[in-house]
Amino acid sequence: MTPPASAPLAGRRVRAAVIGTGAIARGSHLPALQQLAAEGETEVVAAVDIDAGAVEAFCAEGGVPHAYTDLERMLAEQRPDLVTVCTPPTLHREQSVAALRAGAWVWCEKPPVPTLADYDAVGAQEGAEGGPYASIVFQHRFGSGARHVRRLLAGQALGRPLVAHCQTTWYRDTAYYAVPWRGRWRTEGGGPAMGHGIHQMDLLLDLLGPWSEVRAMAGRLVHDVETEDVSTALVRFEGGALATIVNSVLSPDEVSRIRIDCERATVELTHLYGHSNADWRITPAPDVPGELAAAWQDFGTDVPSSHLAQLRELVASMRAGERPRSSGADGRTSLELVTALYKSAFTDATVKRGEIGPGDPFYTALHGGAPGWAPAAAPAAGEVPA
Repeated sequence: MTPPASAPLAGRRVRAAVIGTGAIARGSHLPALQQLAAEGETEVVAAVDIDAGAVEAFCAEGGVPHAYTDLERMLAEQRPDLVTVCTPPTLHREQSVAALRAGAWVWCEKPPVPTLADYDAVGAQEGAEGGPYASIVFQHRFGSGARHVRRLLAGQALGRPLVAHCQTTWYRDTAYYAVPWRGRWRTEGGGPAMGHGIHQMDLLLDLLGPWSEVRAMAGRLVHDVETEDVSTALVRFEGGALATIVNSVLSPDEVSRIRIDCERATVELTHLYGHSNADWRITPAPDVPGELAAAWQDFGTDVPSSHLAQLRELVASMRAGERPRSSGADGRTSLELVTALYKSAFTDATVKRGEIGPGDPFYTALHGGAPGWAPAAAPAAGEVPA
């Protein structure tokens, strides 16, 4: 859509700022912003980090003109149109709210925020109409492969989806969890369901639509952590499909996989950290005509899933003044499923979509205060730990 001439971004570049200058900012966000800058769409005006040396090095290496250690000062002085949040999850709510209040759109790394309560608090600061909006980095939804399969499923070309499998089975050793903030509810936000598998679960939901109920189990089988290191779930979708979900950091043969069996074909995606057209496979049922099956295989020009693919669409939404995908209710759905997965696993009960809201302990903490899963209470002053 071409924005009206009076649109705030008409005829100029989108002014972007990066919060947090660690690996994800250096390896994914900044390169995507720089590519769009080369195309005349964006300019990176500033970066923020509490480590002065880190942000100064980031700016020097990336050609970013302004380095800050104070977010509020950066927002006041630079007035960015877009802020990308690349900090740990526990900081996402505060930083996203600050950016929205300053009039900037937000693109926030996953996990979006630690709880549904936090997500709703961020959403409450969005613009009523035309933005600014806060969207989540779920780059696996984007690219030519996911777009092609989404269209086939939405148009019922493959028939009704019936059975699905979503797998994020990765491997993390004891050295990985020796980092103090990992494996802790307060600092990492959750275990592999939240921090690792959320990407594939989000893509599954994007392809199959709303889920209706979940039954799950979780285990702490290897690592000395507060969170789980493996979980499994059974999910029913509103359209009737049944799915299994497995999230693990105990699996030496690492893979990310989605398989959807429909009435007329099976769709399968197998990859690890990102996918292209070649990672998708469509297997038709025996009675499908060859010409039709061949048409299903036409994925078009290969656009791999990436931060760049999502950012390109986000900037287009900004220029049009439209809510972007992976924001609002659309961005909330995978966090709600993760929350329901934890509640089901920790309470041994089926959880229905929409039941977790204010007043529910899982609305404000993913462990829900469940015995054996909630963090141990710190000893009172003068008390000797057992």
